Amino acid sequence: MSDQERLARYVEIWKQACADFVALTRTLTPEEEHVATDLEGWDVHDNVAHTAHLEAVLAGAPEETIEVAPAPHIKGITSYYTEQGVLARRDRTLAELADEIEDAVERRHATLLADPPTDGSVAAPKTPGGVPWTLDTLLGNRPVDVWMHEQDIRRAIGRPGGYDSPAAAFTLGRFASGFPVVLGKKVAPPAGTTVVVDVPEADVRAAAVIGDDGRAAKTSGDDADATITLTPEAYAILAGGRRPADTVDAQIAGDEALARQVLAALAVTP
Repeated sequence: MSDQERLARYVEIWKQACADFVALTRTLTPEEEHVATDLEGWDVHDNVAHTAHLEAVLAGAPEETIEVAPAPHIKGITSYYTEQGVLARRDRTLAELADEIEDAVERRHATLLADPPTDGSVAAPKTPGGVPWTLDTLLGNRPVDVWMHEQDIRRAIGRPGGYDSPAAAFTLGRFASGFPVVLGKKVAPPAGTTVVVDVPEADVRAAAVIGDDGRAAKTSGDDADATITLTPEAYAILAGGRRPADTVDAQIAGDEALARQVLAALAVTP
């Protein structure tokens, strides 16, 4: 697959993820709007506002610059930036936020179709907060971010769903691709150690082995020291860094202590 084909795929998955997100937003009730989510300090409305902020900015809207008071969930420059967008939209209704997302996505999608990206390694012309991302990183990040916030909302209001979408498959696959880093850098077991994370309901399987140099590489997972089986939701929660490992159910075969270490280190998002 060429760079242009891969990037075009990212764009279409992102567009559908945004449509799914907006569709959910338009069904939210006043009672659900301010339910707390797994993201510290953010309720359902804040998740929608954050998504509207980033999509608007990427479509060319001016950045909001407002004062952000210190809070426990604001832990760095990135948090400060995202909080500005949320606070700037605090008085907007969910319908207004949904409209903002739809408008931004329509405009940005039209731009991306008119001038399709062809090289994922070049610097993205616009990124959230000016982070130094390539086009590949930016376009690959957006469907993940949008889908994860849809799931944050769904868990908060007790309305599961969205695991049969292109964005779900894309996100869980991206998480799986980061598993060698989890095993090699965060867990760092002895050379020769092999661990498998299996998510059969999503047709996702991540297997990595530690080499003699201490680095982890993808492998078949045969004769694994530990195999961890998770539901798609449990994998999204842990790999997305939403909840501690002891809050989800996991089936473990083999070395349980090793598996527990892996579960505790499974997050691949900041």
